[in-house]
Amino acid sequence: MTQDTAGLLQRVGASFDTQGLMTTLGARLVHVAPGEVHIELPFSRGLSQQRGYVHAGAITSIVDSACGYAALTRAAAGDDVVTAEFKINFMRPALGERFLAIGRVQSAGKTLSVCTGEVLAFAPGVAEGKTIALMQATIVSIRQ
Repeated sequence: MTQDTAGLLQRVGASFDTQGLMTTLGARLVHVAPGEVHIELPFSRGLSQQRGYVHAGAITSIVDSACGYAALTRAAAGDDVVTAEFKINFMRPALGERFLAIGRVQSAGKTLSVCTGEVLAFAPGVAEGKTIALMQATIVSIRQ
């Protein structure tokens, strides 16, 4: 499947806009390219855990979606995607003013895609983020 970037943005954006969880979290779709999607999440006390870090569930949700949408950019027209499995490693606390989840397709097949995800935390006034989590995910294409 080959689509121009505008077509990919429209396809991914339309699906992203239907996700209630991303709306609830306050996440935004910020980059779509063939095989790569970025989702940004601003810090919110409403997403924190008992120590003030952003909850692992919120971080996992944005990187899972970034991986899934990266796979969607490589899926056949008309297909949708769902996550079959993932493994996530947290390397440091989710502290920052914003978080960026980057999903990348490593291998895309007709039915299964293997993706990697990374979440960066950005401190106030600092341009470079620190990696706080890594994910490996298997995404399934669903024929409509």
